[in-house]
Amino acid sequence: MDVIKLLEYLQEIVSTSARVPMTGKIMVNKKEIEETLNKIVNCLPGELKKAQWIVDEKDRILTEAVQEADNIKKENLNLLRRQIENHDITKEANMRAQEIISSAQKNAKAIRLGARDYADEMLSQLDSEITDKSNEFLTNLKVEFQKMLNDLEGNIDLKSSSIRANIKELRDMK
Repeated sequence: MDVIKLLEYLQEIVSTSARVPMTGKIMVNKKEIEETLNKIVNCLPGELKKAQWIVDEKDRILTEAVQEADNIKKENLNLLRRQIENHDITKEANMRAQEIISSAQKNAKAIRLGARDYADEMLSQLDSEITDKSNEFLTNLKVEFQKMLNDLEGNIDLKSSSIRANIKELRDMK
């Protein structure tokens, strides 16, 4: 029997089967459908089965080839990295980088020390100025205070003299 005829027969079974109301489904004889499908499978030529096997095998081989290519690519990249790391230019660049870092650290230390010395000098000058101004202020304060004491003492003496004169005048009034 021809595969096309079997497929047409299967289509006729589906189109003439009893319908289940309101579901859009049909009821078929399971045994009859299975027998027809088995006949179709048996009628398929061996080359078709071989072709399917070849397609499956091709897919498997392609998958393995892609995976192997990825592995080779990774290995080559690792090898290239190792070669670059071991290359004289890379070593020289690493040494130059270390020299630059060392130089930068020395410059940073010199700048820190310079800033510390500058701050120390400025704070010492400020301390000296504060001490000088404080001494000058205290000296001026002492002079002004002495003048005030002298003026107060003079006023007190003047008032005391005036009071004594008044006391004497009162005593003489008898």
